[in-house]
Amino acid sequence: MKIDVQGHSTFASTGGRAFDPKGDVILFIHGSGQNHLGFMLQHRFLANRGWQAITPDFPGHGKSEGDPIATIEEMAAWLASFMDAAGIEKAHIAGHSQGALVALEMAAKFSDKVRSATFIASALGIPVNDYLLGLAKDREPKAIKAMMDWGHGPTGHVHDHTMPGASHMHYGSQLMASNVPGALFTDLNACNEYTTGAETAAAITCPTLCILSGQDKMTPIKAGRKLHAALGGKLVEIPHAGHMSITEQPWDVTKPLRGFLESQRVEA
Repeated sequence: MKIDVQGHSTFASTGGRAFDPKGDVILFIHGSGQNHLGFMLQHRFLANRGWQAITPDFPGHGKSEGDPIATIEEMAAWLASFMDAAGIEKAHIAGHSQGALVALEMAAKFSDKVRSATFIASALGIPVNDYLLGLAKDREPKAIKAMMDWGHGPTGHVHDHTMPGASHMHYGSQLMASNVPGALFTDLNACNEYTTGAETAAAITCPTLCILSGQDKMTPIKAGRKLHAALGGKLVEIPHAGHMSITEQPWDVTKPLRGFLESQRVEA
């Protein structure tokens, strides 16, 4: 669906289902250089099992208009505006990588809008090396290629997938190339400049789940464990997954996510 958010047309996937903002909403938050397609498998699975699943494209990403947002804090504020525009009073949120940093901000600073928060392949902070930042700024296609290499574990590199015929590397490259030029650099720079994760995590009181990847080269699992230690809550580790776990090992992400969400539904 498309709605107006802060004066720009914003696209949000609802998994091909009619969306009821008054139902049990799970809102997915995509990562750097990504869009709604990254969470496609988790989104459709839950949307077809009674959840009101919704995944917006940030401005300048996927099918959303507007300029990419420069900071994690501003992304969280934009997401709060998106929820208001969509009529969503409160939601379970799940973020991947950069999206998990946004989820940190959302759960701490917009706690009245958040039922629970899931953090996938992330950490308290995601510093980005100068080489990748330089590529993203001046040679974006090479930056995308590098991220596809570093972002996948062994199975991703040999295109081993639960969806026969799919290629992690090609799929991811096409997805990232569909955003406006410069979006990747803006996203990576926002991650690099975000330094308040520890303080933000300390303010979070909602139920949390961390899903970490043993083969993650972009947010190493030891950094993810520090996030979990700061939050408490539940922890799931996927030893054979890389950073792009949501597409590389989709069921290993979806299964614990579904269990966590269902437990919150029962307790609500």
